[in-house]
Amino acid sequence: MSDDFASKSMFEHLVRGGAGFGALVGSVALIPVVGPIGLLLLPVGLVALRGCPTCWAIGLMQTLSRGRLQRSCEDGQCTLTVGDTHRVAP
Repeated sequence: MSDDFASKSMFEHLVRGGAGFGALVGSVALIPVVGPIGLLLLPVGLVALRGCPTCWAIGLMQTLSRGRLQRSCEDGQCTLTVGDTHRVAP
């Protein structure tokens, strides 16, 4: 498993965000209607957001920058350079 929070595509990441934030908001908004049972949506939201809203936001930035920034390390010195932004999708 990868150690980053990025998704395979921007569409997938936005769908996960919509489902996650929707479930979090819905869990609180449904309390007056269905009582504490509405809180069962909290774990659904957290799973969709991979643990927390901040993790989702970090993943959004990683998904946006995937392939645009290249990191290279030589002799203990790492640099960040701009990659090829005119790539043709396979």
